Amino acid sequence: MKWITRSHVHVDRVACPWLITRFIDSDAEFLFVPKSKVLETADKENAIPFDTPGAELHHRENLCTFDVIIQEYGLTDKALLRMARIINAADTDHLDADPLAAGFEAIAVGYGLRFPNDRENIQRQFEVYDALYSWCRLDVAENKA
Repeated sequence: MKWITRSHVHVDRVACPWLITRFIDSDAEFLFVPKSKVLETADKENAIPFDTPGAELHHRENLCTFDVIIQEYGLTDKALLRMARIINAADTDHLDADPLAAGFEAIAVGYGLRFPNDRENIQRQFEVYDALYSWCRLDVAENKA
């Protein structure tokens, strides 16, 4: 399936492709276009839009798109839910909401500077997200959360 979002990826627009690829659609193809073209291109390409105004899979109240996708697809993995707290805090500028959020935001900024090409950026950052998910699995096991 094709998925589409705004170009110039950052925390949520990297976290969502990671989540989609790892838990929803292992054959996902991602398109990145200017914000003003997402919904129009989604129609033309028969792609699912996310993390853009007007998309069903977008921020809702205090939820970032990562949270919304978890909710919409009924994902209940406790480590994934722990990871969602970090992603939400980093993406919504509530860095004090989780002790790992500020560091994760800094990593996202660094990757954006080093790899401005969206496809290369997410490809390289998926390793970071895999590592964060592994840490979350350990954290949940140790804290019985």
